[in-house]
Amino acid sequence: MFQAPKIVEMPVGVVMRRSPGVTRWIAHVWTLAGIVPRAPAADWRMTRTDGDVIEYHAATLTLQLHRKDTDSLVQNLTSQVPSVWVGLRGGGRPDPVLVTASPFEASFHEIDAEDRVEKVAMPAGMIEWVEAFVALHHQDEPFVKRRRDKHRQGDAQDGIGDARIIQPADVWRTPQSLRARK
Repeated sequence: MFQAPKIVEMPVGVVMRRSPGVTRWIAHVWTLAGIVPRAPAADWRMTRTDGDVIEYHAATLTLQLHRKDTDSLVQNLTSQVPSVWVGLRGGGRPDPVLVTASPFEASFHEIDAEDRVEKVAMPAGMIEWVEAFVALHHQDEPFVKRRRDKHRQGDAQDGIGDARIIQPADVWRTPQSLRARK
């Protein structure tokens, strides 16, 4: 019997573009130029130049797909442009620290003040790889509306606060409820 792996990984190269700054206070502007699926290891290797614009293969990070994360992968694949998110850390030359295909995981890292998250379109071969993983693991869970507990519905409460705690100075209690305690 075939046992599908719970987690699959792919090395992904992160390509960063350095452009000249548009003001005198910023020397260079760093942007995410793209990704390279199944890329070899790299550490800021120059790949292309066009005048003052230089592209670097900044790093190769591991993209992991988890079996429990297929809901977010389905959301990504059904969007207009399936994407990959890259987490960048640092002010000057940003260091890539995260590569994910999950929009939910990317949003968690955007909340963190240290990381800047940028997205880039997912290449066609990577889309097929993610679709194959989702086809193996995804199970739609039907929506079940939660119902109220019938036992607690409509219980009357005397005043404000917990009736089990003696509160002689509680101005919201009625004299009748205070007499019932004696």
